[in-house]
Amino acid sequence: MEIGRLVARLVIGGLFVGHGTQKLFGWFGGPGLAGTEQMMGALEMRPTRANAVAAGLSETAGGALLIAGAATPAAASSLIGTMITAIRKVHQPKGVWAAQGGWEYNAVLIAALMALIDAGPGGLSVDAALGRREWGPAWALGGLGVGAAASAAAIALGKRGAAPSDASPAPESKVAAAATDDTAGDPVTAES
Repeated sequence: MEIGRLVARLVIGGLFVGHGTQKLFGWFGGPGLAGTEQMMGALEMRPTRANAVAAGLSETAGGALLIAGAATPAAASSLIGTMITAIRKVHQPKGVWAAQGGWEYNAVLIAALMALIDAGPGGLSVDAALGRREWGPAWALGGLGVGAAASAAAIALGKRGAAPSDASPAPESKVAAAATDDTAGDPVTAES
């Protein structure tokens, strides 16, 4: 079980770091902050710059903490929040299945993150070095609750009117189009 948790942390955390740095810096073929702002505009997540930075930082920092097995409940909560937001703003209208752009992959990630909170990050982790090898089911449910609350707050705040400085998606923007009509995956990975 120790190796399984380590591999899960490395893969899941590493992929989230990749998605976060796509949003923030344009690494790994991502659109960078300007493209992520366009995506946030298309998703009615305003102010677009603040939401673009928040999404990128949540994924980058949450993924890095998950890799290290440090503050596992907080790290996983931030990632759960981004996944719930992605479900609600992008994938939910498309149904369950990822092949049609649905939310099944996001749900699998949420379940895996909850499992890592519950069972703990394993012996090869910062949490274990600090004396916390596992967190338990109450922490896992708490992580889900905090992530859901953060997502709900971000979506509610995003519905407010746009500030004049907000980036509005250009009609020809592939990133903005992918945010609303792309199939499976993260709309940020569309060519910008």
